[in-house]
Amino acid sequence: MAPGTAELSAFLAMLHASGFAGEVALHVTDLRGRVLCSHQPDEVFPAASTIKVPLLVQALQEAQAGRLDLTGRVTLGAADRVPGSGVLHDLLPGLNLAWQDVLTLMIVVSDNTATNLVIGQLGVDAVKAWLAAQGLSGTRLVGKLQLPPEQQNKAQRRGERNRTTARDQAALLGALVRGELLDPAHTRLALDILERQQLRDLIGRRVPADEAGEPLYRLGSKSGELRGVHHDVGILHTPRPLVVACLSRGGTDPREHPENRDVLRLADALWPVLKALGEPPRRPGRDARTR
Repeated sequence: MAPGTAELSAFLAMLHASGFAGEVALHVTDLRGRVLCSHQPDEVFPAASTIKVPLLVQALQEAQAGRLDLTGRVTLGAADRVPGSGVLHDLLPGLNLAWQDVLTLMIVVSDNTATNLVIGQLGVDAVKAWLAAQGLSGTRLVGKLQLPPEQQNKAQRRGERNRTTARDQAALLGALVRGELLDPAHTRLALDILERQQLRDLIGRRVPADEAGEPLYRLGSKSGELRGVHHDVGILHTPRPLVVACLSRGGTDPREHPENRDVLRLADALWPVLKALGEPPRRPGRDARTR
């Protein structure tokens, strides 16, 4: 029997029973990369804001190599501001931002304007090459986010969009948390930024909390949302820590809202899987010795 078969069957059955009409991919590993549960891990989905995870890692590699000063400043121009998630589009142009703050805004409030500043700094072609070099063959950056038609590149005007897979997202986060992509200081910074994520509607939604309302398990994550598309990828520090990538499309609730019905259905079905897989594995013979 494949790993996580029972948990996956229960997840899919609960989604079906709830009325979820979309398509979902789920890929869960432990921190070593061992697959614990997987469904359609190589199916390509619109990346939405999960594309910001590889951008964060690549930017921090540039900082580690001395090619990007995280304390250096970038000035927000009026033309830089784009709609969608985030706060910078509501602020006056002329704001001077440290690059580390730009990266933080890109993740913790999923700021599209900050993301485009990062893409402009790295270069679209350089990001494409970096993704290929990491072996993330299902993930592609086509261009900047939320641009008006006259500013879109040829691929965007053809209707191409940024894309990713659950396996790619889990592989990237796993390599990050194992320290394979960055030195210790930049690894800590990346994980700290991910753990300050403010949009926790899916993986983190049903994580139990203590009496003060604080989640029992740390979570570093990045969500992504488009119309009918709801993603969340992250590192959940259950007793057995998990790397989780859950991607979906075809949802029927069009609202970008915390109480979106499709998000609730996904979160309700996902937590029992993560709870079960996050239990520490039993050692052979343990029960016999403790009787």
